[in-house]
Amino acid sequence: MTDQAVSKIPQAELDRLTDQLVEKLKTVFDPEIPVDIYELGLIYKVDVSDERDVAIDMTLTAPGCPVAGEMPGWVRDAVMELEGIKSCHVDLVFEPPWDPSRMSG
Repeated sequence: MTDQAVSKIPQAELDRLTDQLVEKLKTVFDPEIPVDIYELGLIYKVDVSDERDVAIDMTLTAPGCPVAGEMPGWVRDAVMELEGIKSCHVDLVFEPPWDPSRMSG
């Protein structure tokens, strides 16, 4: 195991930013299922760099999802509404495949 690099962003600010990111992610809904993408477990990873660049790995409930091309843009737009975020890059990944057990609650 390697030690994670210590962020230059103060922990309290990082915690606040993380909470804000989660709130923004909860504003994006899967059109097939009326549940937000965070609660569905579609967000696999969110990284915030010291420069406040956000990188998100997400998946879809189904690879053939009709909005597959649009959903990363919705996520990016929601995250970019946060003050202080420099950029947001969203990657669609299909490993591991999504299944309903990833849903919270």
